[in-house]
Amino acid sequence: MTIAPEAPTTPTIPSFLELEITRRCQLTCPTLCFVQAGPTQGHGTMTREDWKRIISEAAALGVKKIQFIGGEASLHPDFVELVEHALAEGREVQVYSNLYRVRAVHWALFARPGVTLATSYYADTDEGHDEVTGRTGSHAATRANIIEALRRGIRIRVGIVDVLDGQRAEEARTELLALGVRDVHVDRVRGVGNAAKGEGLPSTSELCGRCAAGTAAVLADGTVTPCVIARFLPAGQVQHDTLERVFTSPQWRQVAASIPASRNDPCGPDCGPNDDTNGGGGTCGPASDDVFPSPAG
Repeated sequence: MTIAPEAPTTPTIPSFLELEITRRCQLTCPTLCFVQAGPTQGHGTMTREDWKRIISEAAALGVKKIQFIGGEASLHPDFVELVEHALAEGREVQVYSNLYRVRAVHWALFARPGVTLATSYYADTDEGHDEVTGRTGSHAATRANIIEALRRGIRIRVGIVDVLDGQRAEEARTELLALGVRDVHVDRVRGVGNAAKGEGLPSTSELCGRCAAGTAAVLADGTVTPCVIARFLPAGQVQHDTLERVFTSPQWRQVAASIPASRNDPCGPDCGPNDDTNGGGGTCGPASDDVFPSPAG
């Protein structure tokens, strides 16, 4: 009997790769941070050279856009160099920042061709926003830096996650549109990280249903997951392996198959979490909301 050779495995290459380069953040977001980030968290075990290698591998595989996220990505000591490396590789870059503090060098980076900026905003009042972030003064700082980004002509998208009763999420959306932000999305909190409230492992129903198809993430310890929200579904490790081997592995295919498909319309090119400090889901509602859509629709 002749046994035909097994066909080579074709990798499913995401077009959008999230790099969670740090878990450090000035905020704590006690009711929703899926990263469980904070001021005392570290930058993980991935080195600068590890991240640069992964960026180069992603470019070679055909990944179109790389998102830098955290924690607060700009707190990583090699943040600027890593963004510059992604641009040099010809990739589009999105930076997700809480905009609590922005250094002059970062404003110059955000204004570069090929770079877009994203942030989160929770309420049109100090009390509402600061209660979500766990940091007094965060509303005033983020609002001022959103205005500064618009003044500089920097492309910015804003995610709002409706977390608390009386949070004024819709009022925040109205305010942002009045300020001149044209890309605003509202979502509900996902039961991951701080939002899981100790209720055991998160459910795949909290995901949009398209993770691992067009999106993948590398966490600060090198773990590869379908997206940063799906961090409870490890599918490989790239600190001592390659992205290509992960994307062609049985483990990646098994994880992808475990995520229930969504019946919503296809995600936009920027499908991803709303920021580094929350449990939101960008432009895509979770699969569990197919019948009862979330505000993000």
